[in-house]
Amino acid sequence: MAEITATEVGKLREITGAGLMDCKKALMEANGDSNVAVDILRKKGIASATKKSAREAKEGLIVKFVQPGERLGILVELNCETDFVARNETFRAFSEDVARKLTANPNADLEADRVAAAAKFGENIRISRHERLQVSGHGMVAAYIHTGAKVGVLVEVGAGKEATVGQEEFKQLVRDITLQIAAAHPYVVTRDQVDPAVISKEKEIAAEQAKNRPPQAIAKIVEGKLEKFYQTYCLVDQGFVKRNSEVSVKEHAASVAKQLGDEILIRRFVRFQVGELQS
Repeated sequence: MAEITATEVGKLREITGAGLMDCKKALMEANGDSNVAVDILRKKGIASATKKSAREAKEGLIVKFVQPGERLGILVELNCETDFVARNETFRAFSEDVARKLTANPNADLEADRVAAAAKFGENIRISRHERLQVSGHGMVAAYIHTGAKVGVLVEVGAGKEATVGQEEFKQLVRDITLQIAAAHPYVVTRDQVDPAVISKEKEIAAEQAKNRPPQAIAKIVEGKLEKFYQTYCLVDQGFVKRNSEVSVKEHAASVAKQLGDEILIRRFVRFQVGELQS
């Protein structure tokens, strides 16, 4: 039997879009002949997604899965080529199954699932990204998918006492925070998480806009513009949408914490939007 190299397997995968293990098995069965291996994969229906991986998958949806107990959750983006497939209930069911599998094992090999889905729907299917959040200490994980499944949010909120997590006021606050993140699109939780390079750039822009003013005035203008930047960029500094921005998210959370006699901390969040550029 001919020795099968990783390079040969990779080339067959590129040609057919089949999974690595399927390609390796086909090459072994074909004694290293890639043309025969292609036929083997086609006959098995595994290569029916041939060439589809070269087409762009710009449509898709965001799905979530939170385990019972609300201590572990995941957000996943899956892409396809058309909105028609994205709105298909079978595609949604496939996507939710992917989310469940990745919640159980974030390193799960789902290539065979992806290839089978591509063959079934006749489009390039991509499992683009996923992120899991798990509670550390007391707290809960919550997720929200906006209407149309183009935007999804996953958040972890902590509490000082275990009893707080079971209170309806705490649960409502967490739900409201997911809505806030979906609607207002913050990038970080607090100011100290902002990249210093981003702050420097904002200062530079503000200073340039005020360059014809006296130095003292420029300093105040830069400070004011930076404050407005934080109120857009940082979650806790944003105006709380359910209170018409009359109070900040930080102030509202503090009010709920005082009511419950505890400390509440928004620890981290993930916000996915279909097709957005990823850094």
